[in-house]
Amino acid sequence: MSSNEASPPFDGGYLRQVADGPFTGWWQWRPEDPFEGLAGPFSVKRDETGRILCGFMPEAKSLNGHGMVHGGCLMTFADFALFMIAAEDGEVVHGVTVTMSSEFVSGAPAGTPLLAQGEIVRKGGGLIFARGMITCEGRNVLAFSGTIKRVKTKFVSH
Repeated sequence: MSSNEASPPFDGGYLRQVADGPFTGWWQWRPEDPFEGLAGPFSVKRDETGRILCGFMPEAKSLNGHGMVHGGCLMTFADFALFMIAAEDGEVVHGVTVTMSSEFVSGAPAGTPLLAQGEIVRKGGGLIFARGMITCEGRNVLAFSGTIKRVKTKFVSH
């Protein structure tokens, strides 16, 4: 797979290219997941090595009472990244999150890009296991791992 931003990181027609902002040239999921749309937007591309890289620019709406990115927002971004990482081999994954574990390693402020990368641990016919790390300016923020159960139902447009 190419790391060229002009090409989507995987096939299936589920991505649209970002036209402006900090992740210009990256890709966003469509149709948009309503909750992820409220929390995000979250973006994805392949890095120079061909691995999946997810990005998110937290805003004021993303913060907790301490002025740091809310843990629920970080976990929502991690869940998005889990599915993007699961598609690293080029196969779009239709599924639901069965389990997700997360460890909050450090805080992250609004206005600083968050990046997520990871790996597929095992990909079978029914279940996919993946893990990853969210970072902020090279600092680990959230470690996560999860299991996706494949489903036959395709996404519907809203």
